[in-house]
Formats: sequence, C-alpha cells, structure tokens
Amino acid sequence: MISYKLTFLFIYFAILIFIGIYSSKKVSSLSDYYVGGKKLGYWIAALSARATGESGWLLIGVTGMGALMGVSAFWIVIGEVLGVWVSWSFMAKKFKVMADEYESITITDFLVSHFHSNTNFLRVISATALSVFVVIYVSAQIDITGKTFESFLGLNYYTGIAIGFGVVVFYIFSGGFVAVAWSDFFQGALMFLGLLILPPAIFLSLNETDSVIKGLNEIDPGLMNVWGAGGFSLLSLASVLGLLSIGIGFMGSPQVYVRFIAIRDRSEIEKGKWVAVFYTLLTDSSAVMIGILGRYMFTNADYNPELVLGVGGEDVLSLVIGQVMPTLVIGIYIAAVLSAVMSTIDSLLVVASSAVTRDFYQKIFRPNLSEKTLIKISRKVTFFLALLALFVALFVSVLSPTRTVFWFVIFGWSGIAATFCPVIIMSIFWDGLNEKGAIVSMFTGFVSVPFFKFVVPLNQTIGPFFEKLDVMLPSVLLAMFFGGVASVISFD
Repeated sequence: MISYKLTFLFIYFAILIFIGIYSSKKVSSLSDYYVGGKKLGYWIAALSARATGESGWLLIGVTGMGALMGVSAFWIVIGEVLGVWVSWSFMAKKFKVMADEYESITITDFLVSHFHSNTNFLRVISATALSVFVVIYVSAQIDITGKTFESFLGLNYYTGIAIGFGVVVFYIFSGGFVAVAWSDFFQGALMFLGLLILPPAIFLSLNETDSVIKGLNEIDPGLMNVWGAGGFSLLSLASVLGLLSIGIGFMGSPQVYVRFIAIRDRSEIEKGKWVAVFYTLLTDSSAVMIGILGRYMFTNADYNPELVLGVGGEDVLSLVIGQVMPTLVIGIYIAAVLSAVMSTIDSLLVVASSAVTRDFYQKIFRPNLSEKTLIKISRKVTFFLALLALFVALFVSVLSPTRTVFWFVIFGWSGIAATFCPVIIMSIFWDGLNEKGAIVSMFTGFVSVPFFKFVVPLNQTIGPFFEKLDVMLPSVLLAMFFGGVASVISFD
C-alpha cells in the first residue's frame, strides 16, 4: 500500500522538479523572475491565482471545519466566491491598466508609482509586512505538509516537513515566477479533480442520503443549522461575518494580484474570471461536503468526534479517502494535498522575495545593481525566508501541539490582506487617497491583526464577540477608515 503512494509522490515531485529546471531556462530578466515577463494566459493566471489563494487550508482546514461546523461552514464558500467575483469583475481590469501604465512588476512598484512617492515609507512597510506575515503563512503551509505525511503515510511529522520543504525550495529557486505559475496550474488542476471526485464517491458508499441527514441531526442538531450550534444569536452572527470576510483577502493581496500584473492583457481577465469563480465554488463546496460526510461516517451521538477526527477535524480527509478510495488512488490525493500547500508556499515566497530584494534593497540602497545580480540575490532571499518559515513551523509545532491549521493559516492570510487590500481597493476606486493615507492605512492594517487577535479577546465584554468575528473584517475596516481620514486631513 505504501509503495503505491510513494510511487505517485515520486512522480508528482519529479514533475515539479522538471518544471523548475525547464522554467529556469526562461528566466533572463527580473521581470521574468517576478512576473513571468507578463505573458500569462487566462487559464494559467486563473488556476495559479486560485491554487495560491486556497492553499493547504482548503483540503485540511476547510474539510475539518465542515466536519466540526456542518452546513454553517458553507459561509466560507459564499465569502470566498464573492471575494473572487468582486476582485475579477470590478478590480482586476482597472488594476491591470494602471499597473501596465506604471510599468510595475511588483505591488510596491504599483503603489509607489500611483502615489508619486518621494519617500521610502511605502517600500519599508510593504517589505516588512510581507516578510512578517508571509513567514507566518508559509510556516502554516509547512505545518500542513508535516501533518499530511503523518496522517496519510504514517511517516514522522518532521520527515514530512523536510521532504516538502526541500522540493518546493528547489523549483522556486530554479525558475522563479515562471516555475510558480506553471506548477500552480498543474497543482490547481490536481486539487480540482481530487476534490470533485470525492463527495460522489462518499455518497455512493453511504447509499441513503436521508440517513445522512438524520444521522447528522442525531450527532448534533447544530450541524444542519446554517447559524451553527445554538441557532441564531449575536455570537453566531459574528462568526458568520468572520467566515464571509475571508473573501476580502482576494481583493488586493499581493500573491493574488501579481497574477493580474503577469497576465497577458485585459481580455484574458474577462475569460479568466469565470474559471476562477467556478473553480472556487466547486472546490470549496466539495471540501465542506467532504467534511460533513466524514463527520457522519466516523462519529455518532455517543462519542466525541475529536477522538477520531483529530484536532479541528483535520484528519477527516485522510480517513474518508482511506475508507472510500482504492489504494492505488490514495497517492493521488496525497499529491493533491501537497499541491494545495506548495502552490501557496511558492507564490508567497516569490512575492516576499521581490519585496525584500527589489522594493527594499535595490530601490533604497543599491539602485544601480544589475538584473543578473538581483536575480541571484532574490534566490538567496527566497531561501532565507523559506528557512525562517521552517523554523517558525517547528517552533509552533512544539509550542502549540493543539493548534488547528484553519486558524493558523487565517492569521497569516489576514495579516497580508489587512495591510494591502484596503489600500489597493481605495487606490482603484477613490482618487482622494494620497500617499499619507496609504501609509496610515497599511500601518493600521498591519498592527490591527495582532491587536484583534491577541489583545481584544482579553476583554470579557467584547472579547467573545471579536473572537468569533476574528481579525480580518475589523482590521480591514479600521485600515480603510484611518487611511481615508488621513488622506482628507492631509489633502492639499
């Protein structure tokens, strides 16, 4: 059984390594390394953006949330679909036109050109925010890699981390954004097929749909309530708003919007929109359904699901696959989970590397560096950031053994989104935003995430409400408010 799984994994890793080696031959300039020479077609751009946006939290985290929350987890799906649709429908074309006009190859390039910045504040905030939150986000993905090898193959958690880390660093180090985009396309397709096939397979193994609904109600009536356990209340409303707000992260996060810089032209965006929207709808819905059906399969009203499904229900995917899929196919699902992880790690590392190398080091300290030298430095920075994320993942695994992937990932995702999404949204839709407002907005978003995560919950009156709401929505709203106020006050 293990040999079949390892065979598929070997093939999967070999494909990624080949992509890295092949892509390295196409990197001759900094634009090639960071945005693929701005030549991406809509299929590559859309699947690459979605694979990056979903990450390992979709297959491990969202399936786990479906197992624990039931149908109320579909609020995650609604939030993500809305975020992707708004982003591709109303923001992407305008952003692409502006980015091409500014000849931008990074998000910081875009912001500096848009505000005619004469200072380095925007560059410093961008590089700092990306470095901090990308390391956190990537460390969460590395954590998922270890859990995947542990739950699917029974290998040591730390061995799994080492294998996944080595492969992804190799192909990013070789081919930069070109390798990232093509590997994400391949991995996004693998995730899509794996998730769509599984719910029908589970239904066929269960035979009767009515018994599923009845069984879920017996386990916990809250599983079939859209407001969750206990029905509608202010706390459940806060929880729903928090789940819906996850989609805000698709409206300006650098690792997603660099795809719009890299896409060939505006016409590709209109075609790519429907690929992105339907991909999100189908994969996210499938993930929640897998979790719900897995809860029914492995629990009943008499015992705690965490005894079987693990912390946060995160073992549900591996348990379900082992139950309904033939041994020969299980290796493909292991590759699908790793695809979700690595498609996010690669994109984030390249974006963070561009912020540190080009937007910070070159633009502030060494403006006359050659592109060849910058590419070499970028690769070193990429490796350093990956190594730092590895250490964070190892540290957290020791410090917090009961952590859940879902909320670990959301913290990093929210930090990036709260720093960049408000300023990108306002830059596209409001001419009144100036550089001072942008700086205030980015700084507010950056500090609000840890504030709402660690400080506000300590308050016994409002803490429980904000714990359910989580950090994304209040951080983004606060960043937009203070950015707008600063722009109005400093207007001249």
